Amino acid sequence: MPVATRGVLIQCDPSIKAIILKINQESNEYIIEDLDDQTLVIKEDKLASLKYRLDEELANTQQMFDSDDD
Repeated sequence: MPVATRGVLIQCDPSIKAIILKINQESNEYIIEDLDDQTLVIKEDKLASLKYRLDEELANTQQMFDSDDD
């Protein structure tokens, strides 16, 4: 019997999508479908967790660039 999974359509820049794909590779728990260069379907119940992880990744990237300026 088919099982339906609730999802959220996410549209973002390809650079952000690459970060999301990297996060998903670790546990394969966020992405339902990779539609095109800028669009993903994410599991609805994992959206808040993904946003948190994405914010952490972006903060780490920003810190790397800030330390290079010194």
